Amino acid sequence: MIEWMILLLTGLAAGIISGMGMGGGAVLIPALVLAANPPQHIAQSVNLLFFIPTGVVAMTIHIRNKSIDFSMGVPIIIFGLAGAGAGSWLAARLAAGDLRKLFGWFLLAMSIYEMFRKGKEGKGKHGGRSG
Repeated sequence: MIEWMILLLTGLAAGIISGMGMGGGAVLIPALVLAANPPQHIAQSVNLLFFIPTGVVAMTIHIRNKSIDFSMGVPIIIFGLAGAGAGSWLAARLAAGDLRKLFGWFLLAMSIYEMFRKGKEGKGKHGGRSG
């Protein structure tokens, strides 16, 4: 029962973060591994499945709020699809432990980058941080 509660709260937290455009996988994958202990490939696959409906809901709301720049998004989508194919091919060939370590190093690198990032902060619709 406790495991289900943890999974439900994890889904809620990851959904909120996804809706804000920050990528819920950073919360979802580690929480899944800690709470349910699936193989790393399964945790990352569940994250991909989770992304489809949460991405559609978030995108619908952001389109209604006119906060999407499609001229910037289309090239990113095209090359993102190529990257997704390459990343999926690579993930399928890595051992679960190696994939887990790679994901951990990625999260660590992104955290360090965000802690020391300097420069202009974009202003969102309400004047807050957007980056």
